Amino acid sequence: MSARKKSPVLPDKMRREYRFDYTKAKPNRFAAQMGAGTIAVVLDPDVAAVFQSSESVNALLRSVISALPGGSKP
Repeated sequence: MSARKKSPVLPDKMRREYRFDYTKAKPNRFAAQMGAGTIAVVLDPDVAAVFQSSESVNALLRSVISALPGGSKP
């Protein structure tokens, strides 16, 4: 084990370096819920507040896609 000194923690600022102990990492417990080809997207809070579920987001996006010239997926 090295004898490195801990750098002081500055409030509201990022440290110069972070050391993570990946031996304590756990597998993603939600990974099995996502099917092959699924893409996760993060919505801004104001946008997310409008939708109740991923199904409602997908329904709106499909209606937008159908209104585009060509009217379907590429």
